[in-house]
Amino acid sequence: MEADLPEIIDARTGVAAPRQGLITLTHVIYALHAFSALTGLAGSVFVVTAFLTGWPSIIAVIINYVKRGDVRGTFLDSHFGWQIRTFWYALLWSLIAIVLVVTIIGLPLAWVMAVIVGLWVLYRIVRGWLALVARQPMPV
Repeated sequence: MEADLPEIIDARTGVAAPRQGLITLTHVIYALHAFSALTGLAGSVFVVTAFLTGWPSIIAVIINYVKRGDVRGTFLDSHFGWQIRTFWYALLWSLIAIVLVVTIIGLPLAWVMAVIVGLWVLYRIVRGWLALVARQPMPV
């Protein structure tokens, strides 16, 4: 019955306040991404590889796309965009690293790129989650 409730507008920002269920869902999405990334730290794969190929992250991105319309007009919209961009840019840089691996000469550079992209993914998960806890929007 949440859909029947009127929107609450934040007096400070003039932006619609999201429903608590959507805030909780956004926490779950960050947790899914974090679980996938941390699997890479704990295992024998790169963080970015675990992040991109782990079921939790794939499920999280699907949820982002399915529920994106529900968060439009709230600060959560910026978090959904942040999470989606993190996934797709990590994929882009990973594909570039794969091309470098194929050239053999670029193998060391590809390894460095995978490490840097993995650190970048961890940074974006932590920064986004901390902003969510503070109920702050992410830069777009």
